[in-house]
Amino acid sequence: MFNWLSLVTGFFYILLGVFIILKLWFFVQLEANIAYILGGLMMLYGVFRIGRSIYRIKQNRDEN
Repeated sequence: MFNWLSLVTGFFYILLGVFIILKLWFFVQLEANIAYILGGLMMLYGVFRIGRSIYRIKQNRDEN
């Protein structure tokens, strides 16, 4: 269950990153360069979480 929740969380991090880049906002108004950096980091972390959860899901299926 944790792996699937991590997968969903990864998608939300990617969506949050896109939102930050498009709206230039994250609890306060951001400058464009800061928004791009923060949004990119959020999306990168989302991809990392998705990749890690897919790896664990495949690993658990191989063990069973």
